Amino acid sequence: MKRQISFGQALATVVGSVIGAGVFFKIGTITAQTGSTSMTLFVWILAGIISIASGLTISEIAASLKINGAIKYLDYTYGRVWGFLFGWAQMIVYFPAQIGALSSIFGVQFVSLFGIKARYSNLIAILLVLFLLGINLIGTKFSSKMQSVITILKIIPIALIIIWGLFNPAKIPAPIIPLTVGTGHSFPTAISQGLLSALFAFEGWIVVTNLANEVKNPEKDLSRAIILGLSAITLIYVLINYTFMTVLPIDQLTNNNNAAFQASMKLFGQFGGKLVTVGILISVYGAVNAFMLTGMRTPYILAQDNLLPFSNKIGKANIHTGVPVVGAFIVDAIAIVMILLGNFTVLTDMLVFVMWTFNTMLSVAVIILRKREPELKRPFKVPWYPIIPIISVIGGIFIVVSTIINQFVLSIIGLTLLGLPIYYYMQKKNN
Repeated sequence: MKRQISFGQALATVVGSVIGAGVFFKIGTITAQTGSTSMTLFVWILAGIISIASGLTISEIAASLKINGAIKYLDYTYGRVWGFLFGWAQMIVYFPAQIGALSSIFGVQFVSLFGIKARYSNLIAILLVLFLLGINLIGTKFSSKMQSVITILKIIPIALIIIWGLFNPAKIPAPIIPLTVGTGHSFPTAISQGLLSALFAFEGWIVVTNLANEVKNPEKDLSRAIILGLSAITLIYVLINYTFMTVLPIDQLTNNNNAAFQASMKLFGQFGGKLVTVGILISVYGAVNAFMLTGMRTPYILAQDNLLPFSNKIGKANIHTGVPVVGAFIVDAIAIVMILLGNFTVLTDMLVFVMWTFNTMLSVAVIILRKREPELKRPFKVPWYPIIPIISVIGGIFIVVSTIINQFVLSIIGLTLLGLPIYYYMQKKNN
């Protein structure tokens, strides 16, 4: 594959992968879990700190190892089976579920905005998947440039809400200190549940490591894109949630999925609702494209090591565009099936556990490689080692343990049973 993705395009992929519908919808859930404005902002900041710590930590591996993506990082550190399981989970669950769920949200918002009958929302969602598939098949360079444009466009409505909200003369009190929880909420529960919800909104940044072999200067640009992208996202999330809480009282925010719409109506009038809906459409569109751009590389990477059936076909990229065409069809076909099934709760729970399990393993891998290969050239070193990796590991363990407690059987199935039979079948066949 050609090295044709610039730092700006990699940064846009990070921001575009993370900022989707969550920035508009999570406020209702988190305020219900915390019961206060101060704790709501605190968990957003804490989630940002954990995500940045994870980004800083994994960036050391991304800059040091001349290999492509998190799958290969796990192969290198722990052995091939762990890299395969991560890639399998991404290919079968993570990327299709993200593309399918976000496309479904796009379909629902689209029919609402244009007054189309609700039964056509799934059709709109599928058409979006097919349209973006076509765009990505044109070539990586074209789709990554489009991602840069879409990322800028999706930030515009968010910026308008933040600026208008901060200078709104009719702001209602939204105390940041002291750090308290609402009546009937316990402090530990508010932090754990609120942090869990907020971390979901930061999920997705690691997919940019799939583009490591196509970034022009991966040693510097990949880590810079991850770190700057996550820092910008944290700032955006904190500011927009603070804006919502200065426009609507917390009792109107609690469990309110239309909080962004109602807040914008107060800020901008009748036009505000449509503005937010358009903003959501642009934001979700960009997120779907980012997941599609990176997701199609996962089957390709696994097939390059002959770890999938029909690897000789899946592991090929178009000689003119550099796009792994079969990989794109696999991921998007599963996404369309998920859209038609219409229920992503179980899949989402599973993929969150899987992704944070491997994120934590990658953070631990930095410590392992520091001891195992002290002579390894590290163009980027995680600052304040080992404090930053420890923060990342603790945050990851929190997600993993919380999911195991709530859905133990589902988490075990998601991690092992789905991929291991294929792995050992291919190992036997290859031998």
